[in-house]
Amino acid sequence: MLRLEELLLPSIADVTVSSVDVNVEEVRIEAQGTVAGSDCPGCGGCLRRIRSSYLCFPADVPSGGRRVVLCLRVRRFLCPVISCGRRTFAEQLPGLTRRYGRRTERLRSTPAAIGLALAGRAGARLASVFGVSVSRSTVLRLVEALPDPEVPALRVVGAHEYATRKGRHYGTVLVDVQSRRPVDLLPDREASSLAAWLAKWPGVEVVCRDRALFFAEVAAAGAPKAVQVADRWHLWHNLSEAAERCVADRCRCLQVLASDPAQRVPPSRRSPKISPARPGRGDTASSTAPA
Repeated sequence: MLRLEELLLPSIADVTVSSVDVNVEEVRIEAQGTVAGSDCPGCGGCLRRIRSSYLCFPADVPSGGRRVVLCLRVRRFLCPVISCGRRTFAEQLPGLTRRYGRRTERLRSTPAAIGLALAGRAGARLASVFGVSVSRSTVLRLVEALPDPEVPALRVVGAHEYATRKGRHYGTVLVDVQSRRPVDLLPDREASSLAAWLAKWPGVEVVCRDRALFFAEVAAAGAPKAVQVADRWHLWHNLSEAAERCVADRCRCLQVLASDPAQRVPPSRRSPKISPARPGRGDTASSTAPA
């Protein structure tokens, strides 16, 4: 038979659930930690001396359309080390609470995952459908608080500029061409910043860039052994502009060919005309001789 903590808090260890109160609007769960001691965040020692305890009420993920509130009994430990800067500290349950947090870790991860997919306004609207009431600013803050993903070894890097304010302020975006994902954003377009960034990645073999002389010089200084290539978008863009200029320069020649009848297609190359079919023997049409 499953216990209450295994049913309500399946991924949380060292927590016991004492009671559950369910009404029409919310589910109230009373729980507390079962660990005998806790590590001091100041000196790192394992402490077992409890000074006091208090109740906190972090919000949790909804259940069955009802709001879930944890009534959590938190213990405050006393550090006897005189040189430690912390005399007392509250315990934190890994995977459930964090310092100064008003939501459980499960409730934080849900809008953060939605925010990664839909950003602020749309993420807040979808979260309200799931029963999580958050604002768009909260969704964006949760996304910004997420740790940066680990960047694999880079082999092909794309360096381009982006505008935080078009015409006034530009930065540099670095992209992993193989995975097609941005790796880093540099706040400026200075040669020293990009060269220092490339120097941190000695495994870069190919630098994909546009035709600006600035990126060519920086790539040669930061990654001298890397091969520099032009990116596909700028190649197609330059080709389309060249084709447009070529057609625009010869527009008058095309107009002359269209207006001059001598330059038109000769009759020998035209398609043969189809004459109307003559009536056969089986036709009912008849001719009358002149009187």
